[in-house]
Amino acid sequence: MLPIDFLHRAVLLYPDNIAIESATGQMTYRELGVAVRALACALQAVDPEPGSRVAMCAANAPEYIVGMMAILAAGKVWVPLNYRSTTPELARILDVTAPISILVDVAGSTLIPDGKGQKINFSEFRALAGAYRDQQPVAHVRDRNDTQAIKFTGGTTGLPKGVMQPCRAWMANIINQIGGWDITADDKFVICAPISHGTGTYVLPFLAQGATLVLCPSNNAADILHAFETLGGTITFMPPTLIYKLMATPGARRENFPNLRLMIYGGAPMPVEKIAMAQAFFGPVIATTYGQTEAPQIATLLRPHELMDPDNQASAGRATWYTDIAIVDSDGRTLAPGETGEITIQGELVMTGYWKLPEKTAETIKNNRLHTGDVGYLDERGFLYIKDRLRDVIITGGFNVYPIDVEGALSQHPAVHEAAVFGMADDKWGETVNAAVELKPGHAITEDQLRAFVREKLGPVQTPKHIHFYQSLPRSSVGKVLKTVIKEQALAASTHSESR
Repeated sequence: MLPIDFLHRAVLLYPDNIAIESATGQMTYRELGVAVRALACALQAVDPEPGSRVAMCAANAPEYIVGMMAILAAGKVWVPLNYRSTTPELARILDVTAPISILVDVAGSTLIPDGKGQKINFSEFRALAGAYRDQQPVAHVRDRNDTQAIKFTGGTTGLPKGVMQPCRAWMANIINQIGGWDITADDKFVICAPISHGTGTYVLPFLAQGATLVLCPSNNAADILHAFETLGGTITFMPPTLIYKLMATPGARRENFPNLRLMIYGGAPMPVEKIAMAQAFFGPVIATTYGQTEAPQIATLLRPHELMDPDNQASAGRATWYTDIAIVDSDGRTLAPGETGEITIQGELVMTGYWKLPEKTAETIKNNRLHTGDVGYLDERGFLYIKDRLRDVIITGGFNVYPIDVEGALSQHPAVHEAAVFGMADDKWGETVNAAVELKPGHAITEDQLRAFVREKLGPVQTPKHIHFYQSLPRSSVGKVLKTVIKEQALAASTHSESR
């Protein structure tokens, strides 16, 4: 059985259920099945070989779900692209994956340079559905370790780092989501974050159970409130920033969410005090998971009733089925409960490696265990507590930002001698991207000018919120830039500014 078989079975079991509800209308499971089969046939007509890549660059829409499912039904590999990215960054990913086709909306089409694969616009889907309506895609036999998706986690310097998620990881995720959240055909899953990112892991579990995917037109509070108050949303997944936005919306109250039974947060940590505030606002419905792109989404989970216990509110939950969590020291030895070390994951969820980067794969997967780069401990009950990150990654608004990428962009400016990028805690975003810059002698530039330079190269998510200028960056005795000192100075300056 393959991940797409969950959809095929749901089409037979729930043909008249509403699969997708959006601002443009509704689509039943029967209609979704027809559209997916037709587009899968079209993709196989472009290239009949199984395992070739098909990229997608678009915002959330019913066509996105059709396209995503059609890629799987055609036996292809899904390569989601960030539609908020830039053309040079996307070109690098396309060069390394060489997709046979690229599914795009209007905005996505303008980002994708010509010659990177055959573009198929969302506007063409209806015609393709008519042309291939009576045909069935060839069902390819695939191994459990065959790649189902390549999802990129960073890499605007050097080769992009594409995580190869195998079929077995998708199967484990589907089963864990269904079992962990008790998903049924009565559920309506409100989608208000990009499907190309963490939200994409929820699509098949809900489709497998005959539930409805409710697509918000945007992540504006008014659109999200409408999805719950008028359309009857029961479950959602969102980064903490969106939860904070909803709580701060004038006039918003618990009554706006009459059917909400589960609000799962992820992509960034939520402070204990914020968890308590969210529980007071929404009720006992807050839950969370822990995972990485390398072990997608649900290596651990913490259900609402567990999160209501104050002893658990700093926890990320316990290991899900098919998953083993162990804490190891720097020599790889397993530590006892309560001892802090690196979090490692073993089991069905773990990636097979990084696309065309065997050295990076060997650094991350050792003795069949994924070394997450996160620091934490397990208590006697098996609850995981995350303390810090070994890897220098900033999680802002649910998006991963790699400092080396931003540092590389800053260093391309002719006025910049050296840059150091770091994260700062933030109530709204979880963390914000900050930079410290040492300019070349005789050069001058403003913070706004430098931020605009980075934004053009990397897009808004990776653009620093604040840039601190130094005549000379703090360094160690061997000349290494001391980010800890820079971060302490930035925090002190921020505290002093707020106290004035």
